Amino acid sequence: MAGKFELYKDKAGEFRFRLKAGNGENILASEGYKEKDSAENGIASVRKNAADEARFEIKESTSGKPYFVLKAGNHQVIGQSQMYDSEGGAKSGVQSVMNAAPDASLDDQTA
Repeated sequence: MAGKFELYKDKAGEFRFRLKAGNGENILASEGYKEKDSAENGIASVRKNAADEARFEIKESTSGKPYFVLKAGNHQVIGQSQMYDSEGGAKSGVQSVMNAAPDASLDDQTA
């Protein structure tokens, strides 16, 4: 099963998206956007940048848990993962995004 982007509005009225793997697990989440067009541009940026492993950066949270961010060419963060139990888990998450993002369908839940 292929991955999909879900575009939705949060409780604060901002547009957000998340990328789900084929198994339905959330593998990347965006920041909030004031405009729907901006969130759609964020999805396009994820599709474009996910093919380049150099755009991913594994970080460590304040609680010591690894996670990763995906950055655009201008070094802006366009998505962040969940927290993982190990760096190996975070690296597997990067591979999941790289595999799912380019051909992921779009489920627009704001329409």
